[in-house]
Amino acid sequence: MGGDTLVPGSARLHLVDGLPLLRPEEQVFEAMLAGWRNQQLARNLSFGYVSDQERTVRAFARHADGLPWEWAPQHVEEWSVDLRSVRGCARSTVRNYQGAVRQFCDFVTSPAYSWAEECLLRFGTHPVQVVHDWNAAVHADEGEGEPERRAFTRPELEAFFEYADEQVVRVRGKGRKGWLPAFRDAALFKTAYGYGLRRNETRMLDEVDFGPNPHGREFGDYGTLMVRHGKAKKGSPPKRRSVLTVWQWTPVVIEEWVTEVRPGMRHAHGPALWPSERGLRIGLQRLDSRFAAYRDALGLNPALEFHSLRRSYITHLIEDGYDPLFVQQQVGHEYASTTAIYTCVSSDFRTRTLRRALDATVEAAMRPGRTS
Repeated sequence: MGGDTLVPGSARLHLVDGLPLLRPEEQVFEAMLAGWRNQQLARNLSFGYVSDQERTVRAFARHADGLPWEWAPQHVEEWSVDLRSVRGCARSTVRNYQGAVRQFCDFVTSPAYSWAEECLLRFGTHPVQVVHDWNAAVHADEGEGEPERRAFTRPELEAFFEYADEQVVRVRGKGRKGWLPAFRDAALFKTAYGYGLRRNETRMLDEVDFGPNPHGREFGDYGTLMVRHGKAKKGSPPKRRSVLTVWQWTPVVIEEWVTEVRPGMRHAHGPALWPSERGLRIGLQRLDSRFAAYRDALGLNPALEFHSLRRSYITHLIEDGYDPLFVQQQVGHEYASTTAIYTCVSSDFRTRTLRRALDATVEAAMRPGRTS
């Protein structure tokens, strides 16, 4: 192994030539993972993404009950079946897990890093690529979400928000301080819907993320929302976007929370828009549990989840006649086809659209002077 192999992740940087190892199999595997981690960080991938990739490869190694130079394609097939049939993983999750193993195998089999050569010297065999087109999931459909997932209907959404408001009145009427978190949760759900936000985007909002819109002065100080923790591409930092306020009721909800209720929270001194009872920022588990509690209390479909608020935002804007490009930019979708997937336009909207088209056709056919 010459000096030309000294690139981030190479075997020469993690193992000393000719040095005996006490636990060679285990130590070489750990060195491989450390090298892969350095190689990924050198590509400017995020620490979180790199750690997730490493955890996936370790999980595959445990399932295969072997080390990379012992892996075979059938291990991938058995693992994938287990992920789908036993663990109930979504199609996209299985594909992502397979992708992590594929990338790791690409790394350890590349001549640039000398891991295959190192394994030949120590174990008399070497790793090979075990994830191929013929035994891996393909991204054949843009919409891979579970078919049960959907947007709220407008009556369902109205009932959900009314119930959230009722909890504030109920708890406050008993003279308990728990009305503050209940108010926060009601305002949080309305804000998530009002701006089409994902869970973590909602959770990570700060007070300073709101600002005026010079072209929408009627919204006051809440005409624009800067989302700083948008969904990132794999290995990239969070994606930012600005979202314009579209409904008159949204600033009222936020201003009442910020000026009248939030100051009473124990951790109101922090920057977070939604402090929790025990910390500076509410957690994702709290969002899910409170959403599920309200949904179940109303007897709504269990398929409705926090993300259904975002689906509803997209659906309702389209139903209300907003330009699809505007909606796409509001929710931060790179492609219009992604927005189309999330658009669960109601049957009433489709019926009205069809009726208008049919009426226009009949009107044109009966117009005086028309020739057949």
